[in-house]
Amino acid sequence: MRSYARALVLALLGAAVPVTGHASDATRESTPHPPSWVLHGSYAPTIEPAAFVPRVDNRYFPLKPGTAFHYRGVRDGTPQTDDMVVTHRTKIVLGVRCTVVEDTVSSRGKPVERTFDWYAQDRAGNVWYMGEDSLELRNGRFLRASDSWQAGVAGARPGIIMRGHPRVGDVYRQEYYKPGGALDQGRVLGTSASVKVPNGSFEHVLATVEWSPVEPQLEKKWYVAGLGEVKEKVVAGGHEEFELVRVTR
Repeated sequence: MRSYARALVLALLGAAVPVTGHASDATRESTPHPPSWVLHGSYAPTIEPAAFVPRVDNRYFPLKPGTAFHYRGVRDGTPQTDDMVVTHRTKIVLGVRCTVVEDTVSSRGKPVERTFDWYAQDRAGNVWYMGEDSLELRNGRFLRASDSWQAGVAGARPGIIMRGHPRVGDVYRQEYYKPGGALDQGRVLGTSASVKVPNGSFEHVLATVEWSPVEPQLEKKWYVAGLGEVKEKVVAGGHEEFELVRVTR
């Protein structure tokens, strides 16, 4: 989904550029170079089913079945909504039972994207992203998108969407599927942010930044302990921002 929080510095275009919640239009429109912290080289995580727990209850990324997170925002000038529903369904990936999350993006009240994401948590509290079935609206029909992937299939490997104990400077792969271009990475910025969204005002918010080499852009995300993601904003390489409006159960 989207899908985090104060003034921090990242290396862009070979120079240090401050990444704040108020990036200029020029910064967002330009195509950023990969930041200095991007991971390179081989990647082959080991997944042991016995090392995973039944529920995803990471404090910054809790997924309680039956919970729905409702976001409102804009993408490239178009108002959109994003509804992320934690279903009661599960899916086995690499021998691990994953929680299925249905994520639907709508424009003008009509769904335009739908993704089924698969998450699982290990005993250390790390939340793993095990794959997604991504659907795009084409000619009035939802069809499977090329960036759909499943860990263990066609060279796809799982990544971490949220650390069990995030520390400033932590860098991690979030997904890894070269054929479909699913290669996002994340970096922890810290927990000193203050954020106000329609759902409320929050202090001591965890902030991360994500990099996508396929669609080069930097996206910040803000997470509240006990709640989850409350905001995301593309700060370089595009125009997109979503905020949490309400949570229903």
